[in-house]
Amino acid sequence: MSVYLGNFGEVELKREFDGSDLRSTINPSDVNATNKRFSFDFDHGQLLTGDQIEITSTDGSDLDFVDSYAKTSIKKFIYVDELDGIRLYDTFAHAVAGGTTNAIALATPANNIPIKVIVQSSEYLVLGRVQSYELNTERETVDVTALSDEFRNRIGTLMSGSGRMACEWEYTGDTTKELPNYLLELVLRTKVGSTFKGRFYLKTSGYNPAGHTDASNDAIWYEFDGVLTACAVQFTTSELVQITADFVTTSKIEIRMDLEVPGKFLQENDDELLLEQGTADAVLLEQV
Repeated sequence: MSVYLGNFGEVELKREFDGSDLRSTINPSDVNATNKRFSFDFDHGQLLTGDQIEITSTDGSDLDFVDSYAKTSIKKFIYVDELDGIRLYDTFAHAVAGGTTNAIALATPANNIPIKVIVQSSEYLVLGRVQSYELNTERETVDVTALSDEFRNRIGTLMSGSGRMACEWEYTGDTTKELPNYLLELVLRTKVGSTFKGRFYLKTSGYNPAGHTDASNDAIWYEFDGVLTACAVQFTTSELVQITADFVTTSKIEIRMDLEVPGKFLQENDDELLLEQGTADAVLLEQV
């Protein structure tokens, strides 16, 4: 029997949106080409640093406020400053770091450009500084007891889930991970929603207290869509600043397993190729 410790789990989040878009107009005065910065009218807190957004002109005109760009739509990561100014970047890491060095060059547009902005789903990122999490699943029941029954009868109906995660608060640092401050910002977002897609790991690759060689790279996790319902900050003298985030699930809850199974190979279409087991069997691989 192996003992699995909680030190080697992790939480991964993917930024999602509820289908809403933001609509506004980019005027020539909204673009500062020297600082690679632009702005448009949107409520504070609706776009967050690290979001991947798609900007599309609603009248079919080119987005010429992006230097040397002659298309009607563009998808980039963004950095949002304290005055709601926006810079565009090619990667999440550059967007979180901010600055003008890696920002996309801009140009003053010739005319006003009506636009709509949609927050796109990006890749999964490990949430940094996680101290603990919990995930609860419940199944509702309906009482179907008849007058003639001697015992109460119930049938199972819908399932639901809820949980909480606790982190050390951080708003800047490792740009390859999702920063905990994102949770505080996400719960306040009203126009495009506070939804996310999550993976909560019970066992990660490389953690192998059982000592079985073929299980070293196994990974087991829960996967679901969720929405944040509350965030709290605990600020105590001489203690680490901590945040807790409560959530409920909005989709089916699945437990996923990425297991190394001996004797199976994947073909180009991802179907499994099953081999007969035997001491004389062999597979010859072409050396590349």
